[in-house]
Order: sequence, then C-alpha cells, then structure tokens
Amino acid sequence: MKPIYESPLSSRYASEYMLELFSPDTRYRTWRRLWVALARAEHKLGLPVTAEQVAELEAHVNDGIDYDAVAAKEKELRHDVMAHIHVYGESCPNAAGIIHLGATSCYVTDNADLMIYRDALIHIRSELAAVIKALSNFAMEYRSMPTLGYTHFQPAQLVTVGKRACLYIQDFLLDMDEIDFVISNLKFHGCRGTTGTDASFLSLFDGDEEKVKELSRLIAEECGFDAMFGVAGQTYPRKYDSRILNCLSSIAQSAYRFANDLRLLQHLRQVEEPFEKNQVGSSAMAYKRNPMRSERICSLSRYIMADALNAPMTASTQWFERTLDDSANRRISLPEGFLACDAVLRLMRNVTEGLHVNEKIVEKAVLEYLPFIATENLLMSAVKKGGDRQRLHEVIRRNSMAATARMKEGESCDLLDRLAADPEFPLSFEEITAVMNPSDFIGRAPHQVEEFISQIDFTGADDEKVEINV
Repeated sequence: MKPIYESPLSSRYASEYMLELFSPDTRYRTWRRLWVALARAEHKLGLPVTAEQVAELEAHVNDGIDYDAVAAKEKELRHDVMAHIHVYGESCPNAAGIIHLGATSCYVTDNADLMIYRDALIHIRSELAAVIKALSNFAMEYRSMPTLGYTHFQPAQLVTVGKRACLYIQDFLLDMDEIDFVISNLKFHGCRGTTGTDASFLSLFDGDEEKVKELSRLIAEECGFDAMFGVAGQTYPRKYDSRILNCLSSIAQSAYRFANDLRLLQHLRQVEEPFEKNQVGSSAMAYKRNPMRSERICSLSRYIMADALNAPMTASTQWFERTLDDSANRRISLPEGFLACDAVLRLMRNVTEGLHVNEKIVEKAVLEYLPFIATENLLMSAVKKGGDRQRLHEVIRRNSMAATARMKEGESCDLLDRLAADPEFPLSFEEITAVMNPSDFIGRAPHQVEEFISQIDFTGADDEKVEINV
C-alpha cells in the first residue's frame, strides 16, 4: 500500500478497462494522437509541415511518457499542455517546431476528453446490456411464479416474480434509450482557436476559409467523429457534460431502485443476492447474510446522482468564450462519474446473474395473504348467489378486520373460517376454498413478461458482450 490517499474507485470498484481509459497514459497519448492528426491535416492542406515530420510524430505516440520530465517542465512553465509539448518534442526533434501549430490548449484537452468519453459511454452501454440480459433471463424463468405485490410496502394484489423484474428492466431500457441518444449525438470540438473564431488558422491559410473548415473535418474524421459543434468558444459547450452525467445518473437511479427493492426482499427472505460459501456477513454476528452488494450499489449510485450536479453548475457559470473554473471540477467529476457507474453495473451484473429465489418463503407469504386478496372474487361469487353487494362488503370488512387483529397477536389468518361461519355470508367453506388458487390472481402477468421480453432485440450470442437494440 502506498502511504498516500488512493481513490476507492481505483483500488476497489472500477474495472481495469475503465481505469486504463481514464489513466494519464491514455489521456496524454490521446493528446499526441491529436497533435499527429493536426500535423497530418496541415500537411495535406499545404502548410509547411512535411510528411517526415508527421511520420516522426506518429512513431512516438505510444512511447513511454517521461512524467518526471513533464512535471519538471510544468513546474517551470505552470502549464500542463506546454509541458507535454516540450517533452513530446524532445522525442521528435525534427517535428518539435510544428507540434500544436495554430492550436490552443483546448484543442487537445477538449477533443481528447470527447474521445475518452465516447469510449467510456460505449463500455457503459455494453455493461448495461449485460444487466438487461441477465434480468430478462430471470424474468422469463419466474414469469409465472405468484408473489405478493406491495404498494406503499403494504401487501397488495399478487404479481409474479418475473413480472416485477420487468419493472426494473423497463427502467434500464429507458436508460439504454438515453445512452444511445448521447452516443449517436456525440460531436467533435475541432480546431476553433482561442475564442472559437478560427482566427489563427485563417491566418495560417491566408484567408482560405474552406481549408480552415476542411482542417477540422479531416481531424474529426481521423478521430472517428462525423459531426462537430456548429459554433463554440474556446471549449466545447459544457452543457454536453451535463448530458453525459445525467445519462450516468439515470442508470444510477435505476440501479438504486432495483438494489433497494432487493434489500427489502432479502429482509423478507424472499429473494437474495449471491452469497459465497465462505462469505462473512458480520464480524460480530456470524449468522448474518447482509445484502452487501446491493448496499454497495445503492451507495455508489447515490454518489453518481450527487456527482451529476457538478455539470449543470459548471455549465451555468461559464463566462463568455471561456473560463478556467471548469477545469479542476471536470477532471474529477467526469472520470469519477464514469468509474462509479462502471462499478455499479459490474455489481449489478454480478447480482442479477446470481439472484436466488426462496420459493417456499414466497409461497408462504402468498398463502398468508391470499384470503384477503381473494375477497373481491368472493364478493362477486356471493352476489351471484343472490346476496346484497353492500351488505356483503360490510361482512367481509368486519371479518377481515377481526382476522387482521388476530394476526397482529401472532396467530394465523382465520378469515376464510370466519366467512364460512358467518350466517350473513352465503358461501360454504368448500365454495370459498375452491377459489384459492394463487395462479388465478396474477392476471396477465406471465403473458406480459413474454410479450415484453420478446420486444427486446438481443443480438450477439456471446454473453460477455451482449448487444441490445431498443
């Protein structure tokens, strides 16, 4: 262990892929890729940049970066981009003089961020797809299993275990809609100059506006973007960060809802998250099976939702063409938002692929409350035998309250016995119990699950990389 603070997102939660994506190496090599793309476009458009210089820059993109040299240079210059330009130039002496020609710092910082965010969003999408797939398998497996529904966390009408899972899937599909929108509408910043007017490049190209526009287009194409912001200041619009973090927050909201419900279900002993053979639930209470994965999902999701507030506060306070009070905040809030969301989805995948249903407990809860649930059907049957609907409603209400009071004393539910013995209720015990099949009280739930899941377009046979088209 290092004797310095290390973010738990790095040491405990996020994936190796996401940690590498937001690492200094990826960030600064992406800067170098952008300097190569700039030099290549400038060469192609006739500026005094040679093919040899472009090749030299390209040859050293993936060199090990001398961070000590960068730190020493930044201490001297008080400017991180210039420090990297100087160190990169030392590796490319013949091209050192044309690195960053005409550009401002935000050419590399902003475009690199957009490239990294794009790759991170694609990764998040793949993890989200895997969670949806796992939940869909679970929903189909338990589509017909009756379970007690809850409204206000009070016993309500029956649903099925699979039908309830579809509620969570639907939330995640809405998140999939949102992330697909964000990915499909990603734009490149391009080369805009210090205030977004292209003035420096217009000067370099002797007033040829078409070449100035072509410069940004060529760079965007090389970096995998087919669209750019119509206008910009020195930076790309910081509202874009709001869109990205809102997307991550949306996923966190869905994950929190699922995990919080699972924590309640685990308390009821109905459905449980995975629990390893030698897992310890409590250091003091050896019998405990705490839902620690679900609790961690909720904890990290709450962080993401709070983190998403950074972007609108930053976007709303940008002055004119640019201000630098966004920089330090964005260096933390965007990467950590992605790392935390990655961690949440990894946990979600682990939980949803290993959910355990305690079927006997679920059935016991159903049977305990089934007499109350069946009262509406019993009322209709009693009316068909000639009873008065309003008088019968009162009979059922009176006996239900008495049965409930008995249950609160720790006794079993005796509602059916009470109704059968009540002279004002026209159904016999045999007639009453004949309608006590739980499957008769789940409505269309099994078919709803089948219809809903069938509408999800799963493509790709490899479960490690599920694709979903919404």
